[in-house]
Amino acid sequence: MIKFNNIKTGFNFTDPVFFRKWLKQVVYAEAKVKIGEIQYILCDDQFLSDLNKTFLQHATLTDIITFPSDKKYNELISGEIYISIDRVKENAEKFKSSFHTEFSRVLVHGLLHLIGYKDKTLFEKLEMRSKEDYYLTLQSPKIS
Repeated sequence: MIKFNNIKTGFNFTDPVFFRKWLKQVVYAEAKVKIGEIQYILCDDQFLSDLNKTFLQHATLTDIITFPSDKKYNELISGEIYISIDRVKENAEKFKSSFHTEFSRVLVHGLLHLIGYKDKTLFEKLEMRSKEDYYLTLQSPKIS
């Protein structure tokens, strides 16, 4: 099950059904596994920055942190994906993209991490961006 929780943002998240359906399609296309518990936690910069410092020892702002579930199953993916709505808004402006496109990119980015994709090396970053771009093209025209 894919769930969305909104804390400390004031962000009005509309149409979670659309996003759940799209994200499920990504999982089945990529991994052909079942979805366990995937929690998206939408938060602000401060909340995500605190997590970043506490769990990853990074003192930088980020738009997303993904925590795969400690439980390892061959045919099930689960985890928590924290997204800073502040970063998504700023990145949309910075990259001259709509909020919905940037938000969708971050949603799928976190999901790809749960599936097993990394983005530490240049090759991994390029592969991740290619996957994000591909899955964004599969969305309905309402997200652009």
